[in-house]
Amino acid sequence: MTAETVRPPAPAQSGWVGALYRHRSWLWLVPAVPAVLITLLVMVVLPPDQTLDNLGDWLFKVSPFVFAVATVALFPRTKVGPALIVLAVFAYMSYLDTELVMRVQAYARDAATDDNAFQPVYQFELFVTTFIVLFGLLAYRLGGGRTANVLKAGIASILVVVSGVNDLTFWALNDVWAAGTKPTELKWASHMIVFLGGPPSVPAAVAFMAVHLILAAAVLALPLGRWVNRALAV
Repeated sequence: MTAETVRPPAPAQSGWVGALYRHRSWLWLVPAVPAVLITLLVMVVLPPDQTLDNLGDWLFKVSPFVFAVATVALFPRTKVGPALIVLAVFAYMSYLDTELVMRVQAYARDAATDDNAFQPVYQFELFVTTFIVLFGLLAYRLGGGRTANVLKAGIASILVVVSGVNDLTFWALNDVWAAGTKPTELKWASHMIVFLGGPPSVPAAVAFMAVHLILAAAVLALPLGRWVNRALAV
């Protein structure tokens, strides 16, 4: 046997990690199905709702985001990657951007007479935020990002999204408040309320955000790729 014919040993692919690895070419469909179904349920079937009622409601609303992150992380790298990126940009410009503007226009028309006029805007703004995160992850994946790294980046991004950083910047930058003074509590941050049991004060919201950002950093620091290599006996 010559040096040219020597090949490194193939991964053992034993255990449940090995089983998943062997079926990696279509495994992305497993999380993709619930991601699409729950998204349709939230965006089309159920009425827009800005308020989360309980922890179960929060888990239900965030679950399609988690499933979508797993879908992108498992998505096979393909030669048509550039076309998929351009297609995603087209989807944003042809639908998401236009739909968001139309919802803002509808809110401007109905705000004076409808107390729930902002609900459709808020619902779609969250959808656009999710799309932007997934777009970045897809570009990273198609550009060569390993599944473990894409998954870490996606989970960390979810933690940043739900950290409440935008609620705090809204409180800090918004100069239109009743009586001209900033509120002492973030009563609109229902995703914090379901965890804290009530509207958070500004210091409590800062602590809530800090915990999530620390968790995001911890996720990024996890040696997930090394664990997978070890499980595959590489």
